Amino acid sequence: MINKDHPRYKSLQYRDKIVQAYNNKILTTSGMIAHGRGESFDYLLGEKTTDMAHIAIHIAACLFLVSSNPVISVNGNTTALVSKEIVELSNTLNIPIEINLYYRTQERVDNIKKLYTDLNVTNLLGTNEDEFIDTPDLNGPRSPVSIDGINKADLIFIPLEDGDRAEKLVQNGKKTISVDLNPLSRTAITSTVTIVDNIVRCVPLLTKEIKRLKDEPKKKLIQEIKSYNNKENLKKSTNLIKKNI
Repeated sequence: MINKDHPRYKSLQYRDKIVQAYNNKILTTSGMIAHGRGESFDYLLGEKTTDMAHIAIHIAACLFLVSSNPVISVNGNTTALVSKEIVELSNTLNIPIEINLYYRTQERVDNIKKLYTDLNVTNLLGTNEDEFIDTPDLNGPRSPVSIDGINKADLIFIPLEDGDRAEKLVQNGKKTISVDLNPLSRTAITSTVTIVDNIVRCVPLLTKEIKRLKDEPKKKLIQEIKSYNNKENLKKSTNLIKKNI
């Protein structure tokens, strides 16, 4: 039982979700390490959604709304922390969710599939029943993607992504939106739009922004996207971390 008066209450809640996901065979030990690494960067950012993150969330919402065939890619950590919020995002846009795991086992896929199925997701890809195709020039367990999902997508939401796949997706002509608390990571630097924020904060804000912008003319949204510079936004996040240190 976590005391609500504890100064690290929210952080401890997230840690507990990660531990539960590990116990439920959704997450691997390396996923627990990755969470701890991200938590350290969140500390340096002040554990709040920064102005730079709000800007990136706005542009990400614009990008979702002008894309023809977007898809949401989920792994164990994303599922552990924001499965319900991911489902709301998927429902808001009426787009599929695709399971893509580095340490892929039948057990993990089945457990993650059940979790999303219990949340009434009907368009779930990346299960072992799917037909897969390898991502060009990418070796390793995350190379296979659903032919009907990431393979066909023009935009992929890749929260808590590994750098290798993030780079190859962009090299293969995909636009990407990432969520990464480390503004210096390969994923952050490579992505079309990088939201430097804790995923538990930014996904609900992203869904809210999409709903706010859904009736805006596409021409206006495209202009907003063209005015955005991801590298400059990342630089500002890096400078904030330096200042906080």
